[in-house]
Amino acid sequence: MVLLDYVVVSLYFIFILGIGVYSSRNKDNTSEYFLANRNLGWFVIGASLFASNIGSEHLVGLAESGFKKGLIESQFEILAAFMLLILGWVFVPFYKRSGVTTMPEFLEKRFSSSARMYLSLVSIFAYVITKISVTIFAGAIVFETLLGIDFWTGAIIVVIVTGLYTVLGGLKAVIYTDTIQMFLLLGGSILVTVFGLDAIGGWDNMVASSGDGFMSLWRVASDPDYPWTAILFGAPILGIWYWCTDQFIVQRVLAAKDESTGRKATIFAGFLKLTPMFIFVLPGMIAYTMHNDPSSAFKLPLDNDGNVVSSGTLAAMVQFLLPVGVRGLVTAGILSALMSSLSSVFNSCSTLITWDIYKKYRPNKSEKDLVKFGQIATGVLVITGMLWIPFQKTLSGGGLFNYLQSIQALISPPIAAVFLLGLFVKRINAQGAMAALYTGAILGISRLVSEIYGYSNVLTEPLFLHFALYLFLICSGIMLAVSYATPAPDYNRIKDVIYDFNASSRNNDSSVKTDKLLTVLLIICVLVIWYTFS
Repeated sequence: MVLLDYVVVSLYFIFILGIGVYSSRNKDNTSEYFLANRNLGWFVIGASLFASNIGSEHLVGLAESGFKKGLIESQFEILAAFMLLILGWVFVPFYKRSGVTTMPEFLEKRFSSSARMYLSLVSIFAYVITKISVTIFAGAIVFETLLGIDFWTGAIIVVIVTGLYTVLGGLKAVIYTDTIQMFLLLGGSILVTVFGLDAIGGWDNMVASSGDGFMSLWRVASDPDYPWTAILFGAPILGIWYWCTDQFIVQRVLAAKDESTGRKATIFAGFLKLTPMFIFVLPGMIAYTMHNDPSSAFKLPLDNDGNVVSSGTLAAMVQFLLPVGVRGLVTAGILSALMSSLSSVFNSCSTLITWDIYKKYRPNKSEKDLVKFGQIATGVLVITGMLWIPFQKTLSGGGLFNYLQSIQALISPPIAAVFLLGLFVKRINAQGAMAALYTGAILGISRLVSEIYGYSNVLTEPLFLHFALYLFLICSGIMLAVSYATPAPDYNRIKDVIYDFNASSRNNDSSVKTDKLLTVLLIICVLVIWYTFS
């Protein structure tokens, strides 16, 4: 990095902080602060869905995965396009009609206050050990690799800068910065891929030098890491939870001005989610080619045992490939993407703490007091996230992206089961839902503890994606059994939050027809990618 690069990075950070200051008006209003007054358009929401999701696991984890394993972990990104369609067509109508602010609040409307409290606490726990700690960790790696700043100093810088514009501007600041970051992120990442392919002599040379199975999105059923059974049946469980029921994501569509806007945003984001395979995973594969080419000056560092340290793959490529000035801009894009993800989780987490816990027990607090409490709670969570980083390092030996997915496999199945069956099976009651949630929590925590302490047992034996599928089926079975063994819920109370199979009304206006055509086009794009890289 030279002076011009540092100037570019600094100017970008000043610009982003300026957006936070600009958006800080009316921050004492909870609707404005937490949901941007429910008046945002489809483009900025779609851009925010994409940019918020593109965090550490992509900028650090996917490039690392591309270096180690090839295209296979792109499947999570491709499947996300389907999940976004499910969010837009299936879940958004219920969320918008219910008028809820949080996902736990929706569970209270469908089941009980106990279900609301459970999801609030689990979501906060999940944010700390996944999104917050992982993003801080990845930001520190980028600072260390590109700027020569030590790990913990870089981690502190990421937290402070991100916290400033999040606290100042709330969700509006987060979404507006996300939109800008989407353009910068896509442009910068495309440049890395283009410069990288040119450096290795093109696509054919990368394919020729790739490891065994690197270019395939599908693995045989006996594959130890990603068999096709796990991808096809296990990964969607994680996807339903993350894309359709997680506050971190759904809060964006809750800010849409209406149901149609929310649906359009999810379709737009679905198309954007097809790009990470080409702008994050491919650079990792290009790095693999360059690193193993004896004539190339590009080399990743080795640890004390002689193993390649691939966590800083994307940052190293930016440093090696891009010209002065452009390198600074792309570096700013990488850091801002990490900050985008972190600011989103800060805002979502503060919303949960404030709305589902503090406001529930202190209903008479003023709007100003609620906002202030959310800001204070964010600081506490930041500290907790940093304290988790040493444990995260222990668990992420297989790669950052793999770590994140494996943790989500422990959390997501019972929540996905409760939301899906709760929407479509009206006989499911609060007793059944809580039995499923508690069972899932016990089994998930048991596997997490076993992995931390190195215990081998029946819980740790299955691949994490297979474990997610098994846990989903177990929780679904328990929920159905308990629900049918106990009194039926009050159907009049829940009629607005369950699917009505007898409803005959169909919206056939031109807007919906266009959305249907775009949905079909997105599905075709996914099928073409699957076929091409089968």
